[in-house]
Amino acid sequence: HVDAASDCNKLRISKIISSSYDCDLNEPSSYIYFFFFFFFWSRSGATVEQFEQAKNKLSTLKNDPGNEVKLKIYALFKQSTQGPCNTPKPGMLDFVNKVKWDAWKSLGSLSQEDARQQYCDLIGSLVQAEGGSSTPVAAQPAGSSTAYNTLLVTTEDDITTIKLNRPAKKNAITTEMYNEIIAALEQAAKDDCVLTVFTGAGDFYCSGNDLTNFTKIPEGGVELMAKQGGELLRKYVKAYIDFPKPLVAVVNGPAVGVSVTVLGLFDLVYATERATFHTPFSQLGQSAEGCSSYTFPKLMGAAKASEMLLFNKKLTAVQACELGLVTEVFPDSTFQSEVWTRLKAYAKLPRNSLALSKQLIRSVEKDRLHAVNDAEVERLTERWTSDECFNAVMSFFQAKAKL
Repeated sequence: HVDAASDCNKLRISKIISSSYDCDLNEPSSYIYFFFFFFFWSRSGATVEQFEQAKNKLSTLKNDPGNEVKLKIYALFKQSTQGPCNTPKPGMLDFVNKVKWDAWKSLGSLSQEDARQQYCDLIGSLVQAEGGSSTPVAAQPAGSSTAYNTLLVTTEDDITTIKLNRPAKKNAITTEMYNEIIAALEQAAKDDCVLTVFTGAGDFYCSGNDLTNFTKIPEGGVELMAKQGGELLRKYVKAYIDFPKPLVAVVNGPAVGVSVTVLGLFDLVYATERATFHTPFSQLGQSAEGCSSYTFPKLMGAAKASEMLLFNKKLTAVQACELGLVTEVFPDSTFQSEVWTRLKAYAKLPRNSLALSKQLIRSVEKDRLHAVNDAEVERLTERWTSDECFNAVMSFFQAKAKL
C-alpha cells in the first residue's frame, strides 16, 4: 500500500499511471482517457459487455477517485486482460513503475473473470457515489435492485446483497447510511431471498462511524444530538437482532467500530486474509455498541474481549477466526470466487427451514440482546455529551489534519 500521508509520495504517485502516457491524473478527465486506451484490448468472454458498460460509465466520472483507487483500477484491468503479473519487477529506483507493478502483483492468482467482476464493481461503486446509476456494471448485475444513495442493494440467485457504497470514504457510516441500512434490512426481511449478505465496495469493508456525524450539532445542542444518535443506533442494532433470515458478512477488507461490533449478530462471517478488526472506543472516549459487550465475551472469552473493547486491540483476520468472531478466512486472490460459490450453494437450501432454524437459535437470547442494546445506547448517549468524548474526537481530527 502507498503511504498517502507522505506529501512526497503523493506527488510521485499522482504520476504513477500518467507517466507513460503524457497525461496529468490531477486533471479530472485525464485518467479517463488513459483507461479508454486499455479498453480496446478487452478480451472476448462473458464479461465483455460489462467491460464496455464500465468504459462508458468511467467516462462520466467528474471527480478524481484518488491515487489508491486509480492504482486498484489499473491493477484489476491488467489482471483482467493479461492475467497474473508476469513482468520482471522494476528496479528500486524506478519508483513509478514499481508501484504500478506492486499493485498488479498484489492480486496474485486472482482469475481474469473475478478481476473483471471486481473491476466492474469498483467502477459501478464510483459512479454510484457521484449520484449516477451503477446497475449496468455491478458485479452481480442481474436481479432486482432498489435505489439508495449510500448502498448498492441487489437480489440475485436467492441472495440479497447489501453493499456499503462510499469507497472514497472507506465506507464510513453516515446518518443517512444508518437509515438506509435499516430500510434495506427491512426490505430484505420481506423479500423472497434465502440469504442476506453484507459487504463493502472498494478495498475497505467499513471504517466505522463517519466522525463528521459528531460535528453536526442541531439547534437543540449536544444533548439533542446525543439523544437522536442514540435512538438511531438503537433502531439500527435492533434491525440486526430481529432479522429473520441467515445473515452473512463478506468482509472484503479492514473493518472498524460498529461494523465490527455487529458481527456478533451475524450467522456467518467470511473474511479475506487482509481484513483487520478494530474497535477503538476508549481511544475516542466512547464505549461498546452493537451488543458487543455481550456477544464478544461470549464468543472469545472476557479477557480477549476486553483487549478489543477496552484496550483497542486490532485483530488480524486469522486472529479473529481463532477467537470465533470470523467463521473462515480465505486467500485474498480467491476470496470473492470461493465465498460466492459457497453462498450460492447455501441459497439453494430450503428457505423456510433455514429461516425457522435461525429464529429458534436467536429466540433463546433475543430478549437479552435487546436489553444489552438498550444499556449500551444509554451509556453511549452519556458518553457523547461528555467533555472526555468531545476532547477525544477533536484530538482525532487534529491528528488527521497534521498528516
